[in-house]
Amino acid sequence: MTAALAPATWLARLRAHEERADSLTAGHRARRAARERHAIDDFLYDYYGTRPSVLRRWHPGVGVTLEPGPDGPAPHRTWRWYATDADGGVRLDAVAFLTDRAESVRFIHRLLSSIASRPAFTGCFGLHEWAMVYRQREHRHPLPLRLGQEGTDAVVESHQIRCTHFDAFRFFTPDAVGLNRLRPTRESQVELDQPGCLHASMDCHKWATKLGPAVPGELALDCFALARDIRLLDMQASPYDFSSYGERPVAIETPEGKAEYVARQREFAERAGSLRARLIEVCATLLDPAETPARAGV
Repeated sequence: MTAALAPATWLARLRAHEERADSLTAGHRARRAARERHAIDDFLYDYYGTRPSVLRRWHPGVGVTLEPGPDGPAPHRTWRWYATDADGGVRLDAVAFLTDRAESVRFIHRLLSSIASRPAFTGCFGLHEWAMVYRQREHRHPLPLRLGQEGTDAVVESHQIRCTHFDAFRFFTPDAVGLNRLRPTRESQVELDQPGCLHASMDCHKWATKLGPAVPGELALDCFALARDIRLLDMQASPYDFSSYGERPVAIETPEGKAEYVARQREFAERAGSLRARLIEVCATLLDPAETPARAGV
């Protein structure tokens, strides 16, 4: 079954989406034009391969048909994985999408469902970023360390590290690897990722991107906005000095810093939990044959 959107409704949502996307990416686009780099924001575009033009493209999501307007069928009719019905309605062809992406959809559904089933662990204090510079003289960012190398190393050595996320753990320095209580791997990601992890929450943007046109545009931008907010905390709580960016540190080496980190971490976990549930629903709709319209013309 599908829901139908009248032209006035989906055009308004499309325009609102484009405006919001432009606002969210304005800084990055301006810096790119000026060939300037930003150690905080660039991560979302470099690491996740985010493209402003893709973010700007509004999709109604799986199970929604766009009714034709005075000018004919919706422009989505020419986009990949869309089908046009006999009455001019345009919708995502879920069968075609699954033909190309079924394995990815099943993995995302399994991973997000597993994360959602676990309690949030909030005792990591962002030490993964500290472990990435531990006993290392060359660092990823051309910024000074707030406490210097020796002070940074001392913080790592005075804490217990419990990083559950492979895509953070794989950047640990060789000396830091053995300090982590766990040994995350790509194969163990479904078993280890948990909702309190900042990177697991940021990855909602990654999974929304991979689900592409099956995800309503509003949800996709919600995931991107969450990733931006989390990235800021990730860097504020890192060992780097971001004062040149006008950002104050969250000094996790102090009781006050730890308390602030955990409070914000819990807020992000709650936001991510809501978005994750919606992404799980997208996957479930795609994978449920009863909810999947037949391919146009079949």
